[in-house]
Amino acid sequence: FPLNCCSWIKGIYGVCMDYGIDTILCVTTGDCSNTIMLMEVLKLKGLRVIPFAYPDQPDIQRMQYALETLAETLGTTLEDANRVRDELKSSRHLALKLDQLTWRQGLVSSWENHLWLVSTSDFNQDYHKYHHRLQKLLAECHQRQPSPTDWLRLAYIGVPSVYGQDLYRYLESNRARVVFNEIQRQFAMPKPGKSLAAQYSNYTYPYSIYQRLKDITTELERRQVDGVIHYVQAFCHRGIGDIIFRDGLKLPILTLEGNDDFFLTNHIKTRI
Repeated sequence: FPLNCCSWIKGIYGVCMDYGIDTILCVTTGDCSNTIMLMEVLKLKGLRVIPFAYPDQPDIQRMQYALETLAETLGTTLEDANRVRDELKSSRHLALKLDQLTWRQGLVSSWENHLWLVSTSDFNQDYHKYHHRLQKLLAECHQRQPSPTDWLRLAYIGVPSVYGQDLYRYLESNRARVVFNEIQRQFAMPKPGKSLAAQYSNYTYPYSIYQRLKDITTELERRQVDGVIHYVQAFCHRGIGDIIFRDGLKLPILTLEGNDDFFLTNHIKTRI
Protein backbone atom coordinates (compact mmCIF):
# COMPACT_ATOMS: atom_id res chain seq x y z
CA PHE A 1 0.00 0.00 0.00
CA PRO A 2 1.21 3.57 -0.62
CA LEU A 3 2.79 5.34 2.35
CA ASN A 4 0.10 8.04 2.20
CA CYS A 5 -2.73 5.53 2.54
CA CYS A 6 -4.78 5.56 5.75
CA SER A 7 -3.59 3.08 8.38
CA TRP A 8 -7.14 1.84 8.89
CA ILE A 9 -7.31 0.65 5.28
CA LYS A 10 -4.00 -1.17 5.73
CA GLY A 11 -5.23 -2.58 9.01
CA ILE A 12 -8.48 -3.90 7.55
CA TYR A 13 -6.54 -5.57 4.76
CA GLY A 14 -4.08 -7.07 7.26
CA VAL A 15 -6.84 -8.47 9.45
CA CYS A 16 -8.55 -10.06 6.44
CA MET A 17 -5.30 -11.76 5.44
CA ASP A 18 -4.19 -12.80 8.94
CA TYR A 19 -7.52 -14.16 10.15
CA GLY A 20 -8.68 -15.89 6.98
CA ILE A 21 -11.81 -13.78 6.56
CA ASP A 22 -13.58 -14.89 3.38
CA THR A 23 -16.44 -12.36 3.12
CA ILE A 24 -16.35 -8.62 3.80
CA LEU A 25 -19.04 -5.94 3.59
CA CYS A 26 -17.60 -2.79 2.00
CA VAL A 27 -19.31 0.57 2.52
CA THR A 28 -18.68 2.28 -0.81
CA THR A 29 -20.62 5.51 -0.14
CA GLY A 30 -20.89 7.29 3.19
CA ASP A 31 -17.62 6.27 4.79
CA CYS A 32 -14.10 6.03 3.37
CA SER A 33 -13.12 7.10 -0.14
CA ASN A 34 -10.44 4.37 -0.25
CA THR A 35 -12.89 1.52 0.30
CA ILE A 36 -13.66 1.01 -3.38
CA MET A 37 -10.03 0.29 -4.27
CA LEU A 38 -9.56 -1.81 -1.12
CA MET A 39 -12.54 -3.84 -2.32
CA GLU A 40 -10.81 -4.47 -5.65
CA VAL A 41 -7.62 -5.63 -3.90
CA LEU A 42 -9.62 -7.99 -1.68
CA LYS A 43 -11.28 -9.42 -4.79
CA LEU A 44 -7.80 -10.03 -6.20
CA LYS A 45 -6.99 -12.01 -3.05
CA GLY A 46 -10.06 -14.21 -3.53
CA LEU A 47 -12.38 -12.71 -0.92
CA ARG A 48 -16.10 -12.31 -1.48
CA VAL A 49 -16.91 -8.60 -1.23
CA ILE A 50 -20.41 -7.21 -0.72
CA PRO A 51 -20.77 -3.50 -1.56
CA PHE A 52 -23.19 -1.32 0.39
CA ALA A 53 -23.92 2.33 -0.38
CA TYR A 54 -25.75 4.76 1.85
CA PRO A 55 -27.96 7.21 -0.06
CA ASP A 56 -26.16 10.49 -0.75
CA GLN A 57 -28.60 12.22 1.61
CA PRO A 58 -31.00 11.03 4.33
CA ASP A 59 -33.98 9.46 2.57
CA ILE A 60 -36.06 6.75 4.25
CA GLN A 61 -37.42 5.32 1.00
CA ARG A 62 -33.99 5.01 -0.62
CA MET A 63 -32.54 3.66 2.62
CA GLN A 64 -35.29 1.05 2.74
CA TYR A 65 -34.39 -0.12 -0.77
CA ALA A 66 -30.66 -0.28 0.08
CA LEU A 67 -31.37 -2.36 3.21
CA GLU A 68 -33.76 -4.69 1.38
CA THR A 69 -31.12 -5.30 -1.29
CA LEU A 70 -28.48 -6.00 1.38
CA ALA A 71 -30.81 -8.35 3.26
CA GLU A 72 -31.50 -10.29 0.06
CA THR A 73 -27.76 -10.56 -0.65
CA LEU A 74 -27.16 -11.89 2.87
CA GLY A 75 -30.03 -14.39 2.62
CA THR A 76 -32.30 -12.77 5.19
CA THR A 77 -35.17 -10.28 5.36
CA LEU A 78 -35.75 -6.83 6.82
CA GLU A 79 -38.44 -8.36 9.04
CA ASP A 80 -35.78 -10.55 10.68
CA ALA A 81 -33.41 -7.58 10.89
CA ASN A 82 -36.08 -5.49 12.60
CA ARG A 83 -36.62 -8.23 15.18
CA VAL A 84 -32.92 -8.05 16.04
CA ARG A 85 -33.18 -4.25 16.10
CA ASP A 86 -35.90 -4.58 18.75
CA GLU A 87 -33.67 -6.90 20.79
CA LEU A 88 -30.87 -4.30 20.72
CA LYS A 89 -33.05 -1.41 21.91
CA SER A 90 -32.50 -2.05 25.62
CA SER A 91 -28.71 -2.13 25.19
CA ARG A 92 -28.75 1.10 23.17
CA HIS A 93 -30.97 2.68 25.85
CA LEU A 94 -28.41 1.78 28.53
CA ALA A 95 -25.59 3.24 26.43
CA LEU A 96 -27.46 6.54 26.06
CA LYS A 97 -28.21 6.50 29.78
CA LEU A 98 -24.46 6.21 30.41
CA ASP A 99 -24.00 9.20 28.09
CA GLN A 100 -26.41 11.25 30.21
CA LEU A 101 -24.60 10.26 33.40
CA THR A 102 -21.42 11.58 31.75
CA TRP A 103 -22.53 15.10 30.88
CA ARG A 104 -25.34 15.71 33.36
CA GLN A 105 -24.14 14.14 36.60
CA GLY A 106 -20.41 13.79 35.89
CA LEU A 107 -20.38 10.18 37.14
CA VAL A 108 -18.81 8.55 34.07
CA SER A 109 -15.25 9.14 32.86
CA SER A 110 -14.40 10.41 29.38
CA TRP A 111 -12.79 7.06 28.51
CA GLU A 112 -15.76 5.02 29.75
CA ASN A 113 -18.10 7.19 27.71
CA HIS A 114 -16.00 6.64 24.59
CA LEU A 115 -15.55 2.91 25.14
CA TRP A 116 -19.16 1.96 25.84
CA LEU A 117 -20.61 4.17 23.10
CA VAL A 118 -18.14 3.09 20.42
CA SER A 119 -18.83 -0.54 21.38
CA THR A 120 -22.47 -0.16 20.31
CA SER A 121 -21.15 -0.61 16.75
CA ASP A 122 -21.14 -4.38 17.35
CA PHE A 123 -21.78 -4.73 21.12
CA ASN A 124 -18.44 -6.55 21.43
CA GLN A 125 -19.95 -9.44 19.43
CA ASP A 126 -22.36 -10.38 22.26
CA TYR A 127 -25.13 -7.92 23.09
CA HIS A 128 -26.41 -10.00 26.02
CA LYS A 129 -23.01 -9.81 27.73
CA TYR A 130 -22.70 -6.12 26.80
CA HIS A 131 -26.07 -5.38 28.39
CA HIS A 132 -25.23 -7.25 31.59
CA ARG A 133 -21.81 -5.60 32.00
CA LEU A 134 -23.17 -2.12 31.30
CA GLN A 135 -25.98 -2.59 33.82
CA LYS A 136 -23.36 -3.47 36.42
CA LEU A 137 -21.23 -0.43 35.52
CA LEU A 138 -24.20 1.95 35.73
CA ALA A 139 -25.00 0.68 39.22
CA GLU A 140 -21.38 1.34 40.22
CA CYS A 141 -21.47 4.83 38.70
CA HIS A 142 -24.35 5.87 40.95
CA GLN A 143 -22.10 5.21 43.97
CA ARG A 144 -19.36 7.56 42.73
CA GLN A 145 -18.58 11.15 43.57
CA PRO A 146 -19.13 13.44 40.56
CA SER A 147 -16.22 15.00 38.70
CA PRO A 148 -15.18 18.49 39.88
CA THR A 149 -17.45 21.16 38.42
CA ASP A 150 -14.53 23.49 37.62
CA TRP A 151 -12.97 21.10 35.08
CA LEU A 152 -13.10 22.13 31.42
CA ARG A 153 -16.01 20.54 29.54
CA LEU A 154 -14.83 19.38 26.11
CA ALA A 155 -16.43 17.90 23.02
CA TYR A 156 -14.69 15.32 20.84
CA ILE A 157 -15.82 15.35 17.21
CA GLY A 158 -14.63 13.21 14.33
CA VAL A 159 -13.87 9.52 14.05
CA PRO A 160 -12.68 7.64 17.16
CA SER A 161 -8.94 8.16 17.52
CA VAL A 162 -6.21 5.56 17.35
CA TYR A 163 -4.79 6.84 20.66
CA GLY A 164 -8.14 7.26 22.44
CA GLN A 165 -7.28 5.45 25.66
CA ASP A 166 -4.23 7.65 26.22
CA LEU A 167 -6.01 10.84 25.11
CA TYR A 168 -8.97 10.72 27.48
CA ARG A 169 -6.87 9.88 30.50
CA TYR A 170 -4.36 12.61 29.68
CA LEU A 171 -7.16 15.17 29.42
CA GLU A 172 -8.58 14.19 32.80
CA SER A 173 -5.13 14.30 34.40
CA ASN A 174 -5.11 17.96 33.34
CA ARG A 175 -8.56 18.86 34.70
CA ALA A 176 -10.55 18.53 31.49
CA ARG A 177 -13.19 15.97 30.60
CA VAL A 178 -14.99 15.01 27.41
CA VAL A 179 -18.75 15.34 27.86
CA PHE A 180 -19.63 14.76 24.20
CA ASN A 181 -18.22 12.09 21.89
CA GLU A 182 -19.88 12.81 18.56
CA ILE A 183 -19.46 9.75 16.34
CA GLN A 184 -19.37 7.31 19.26
CA ARG A 185 -22.79 8.60 20.34
CA GLN A 186 -24.08 8.20 16.79
CA PHE A 187 -23.13 4.50 16.93
CA ALA A 188 -25.66 4.17 19.77
CA MET A 189 -28.39 5.48 17.44
CA PRO A 190 -29.76 8.33 19.59
CA LYS A 191 -32.65 8.86 17.12
CA PRO A 192 -33.88 5.33 16.31
CA GLY A 193 -37.04 6.36 14.46
CA LYS A 194 -39.86 3.94 13.71
CA SER A 195 -37.97 1.58 11.40
CA LEU A 196 -34.50 0.38 10.49
CA ALA A 197 -34.56 2.64 7.42
CA ALA A 198 -35.50 5.65 9.56
CA GLN A 199 -32.80 4.80 12.09
CA TYR A 200 -30.07 4.77 9.46
CA SER A 201 -31.45 7.93 7.87
CA ASN A 202 -31.16 9.72 11.23
CA TYR A 203 -27.61 8.40 11.71
CA THR A 204 -25.49 11.44 10.78
CA TYR A 205 -22.06 9.98 9.97
CA PRO A 206 -22.61 8.79 6.35
CA TYR A 207 -24.20 12.00 5.11
CA SER A 208 -23.31 15.65 4.55
CA ILE A 209 -21.05 17.30 7.11
CA TYR A 210 -23.82 19.87 7.55
CA GLN A 211 -26.06 17.14 9.00
CA ARG A 212 -23.33 16.46 11.54
CA LEU A 213 -22.79 20.17 12.20
CA LYS A 214 -26.45 20.60 13.11
CA ASP A 215 -26.29 17.69 15.58
CA ILE A 216 -22.97 18.87 17.03
CA THR A 217 -24.16 22.47 17.51
CA THR A 218 -27.26 21.31 19.39
CA GLU A 219 -25.25 19.07 21.71
CA LEU A 220 -22.53 21.66 22.38
CA GLU A 221 -25.14 24.05 23.71
CA ARG A 222 -27.09 21.41 25.62
CA ARG A 223 -23.96 20.04 27.31
CA GLN A 224 -22.45 23.47 28.04
CA VAL A 225 -19.20 22.66 26.25
CA ASP A 226 -16.19 24.99 26.66
CA GLY A 227 -14.04 23.79 23.75
CA VAL A 228 -13.81 21.23 20.95
CA ILE A 229 -11.24 18.63 19.93
CA HIS A 230 -11.56 17.65 16.27
CA TYR A 231 -9.70 14.42 15.51
CA VAL A 232 -8.72 13.61 11.93
CA GLN A 233 -7.07 10.43 10.71
CA ALA A 234 -3.92 11.05 8.67
CA PHE A 235 -4.49 10.98 4.89
CA CYS A 236 -8.29 10.94 5.33
CA HIS A 237 -10.48 13.11 3.09
CA ARG A 238 -12.63 13.98 6.11
CA GLY A 239 -9.83 16.16 7.42
CA ILE A 240 -10.88 18.82 4.90
CA GLY A 241 -14.10 19.16 6.90
CA ASP A 242 -12.07 20.99 9.55
CA ILE A 243 -12.54 24.14 7.44
CA ILE A 244 -16.32 23.86 7.79
CA PHE A 245 -16.24 23.06 11.50
CA ARG A 246 -14.02 26.07 12.21
CA ASP A 247 -16.42 28.30 10.31
CA GLY A 248 -19.60 26.86 11.83
CA LEU A 249 -18.68 26.26 15.48
CA LYS A 250 -18.32 29.28 17.73
CA LEU A 251 -16.04 27.64 20.31
CA PRO A 252 -12.25 27.18 20.50
CA ILE A 253 -11.21 24.17 18.37
CA LEU A 254 -8.05 22.08 18.63
CA THR A 255 -7.46 19.81 15.63
CA LEU A 256 -5.48 16.65 16.37
CA GLU A 257 -4.22 14.16 13.80
CA GLY A 258 -3.30 10.53 14.29
CA ASN A 259 -1.96 7.75 12.10
CA ASP A 260 -0.66 4.55 13.69
CA ASP A 261 0.61 5.70 17.10
CA PHE A 262 -1.41 4.16 19.94
CA PHE A 263 -0.06 6.65 22.48
CA LEU A 264 0.14 10.43 22.58
CA THR A 265 3.45 11.86 21.44
CA ASN A 266 5.08 14.66 23.43
CA HIS A 267 4.23 16.98 20.55
CA ILE A 268 0.51 16.22 20.81
CA LYS A 269 0.60 16.50 24.61
CA THR A 270 2.15 19.95 24.29
CA ARG A 271 -0.51 21.08 21.81
CA ILE A 272 -3.28 19.85 24.12
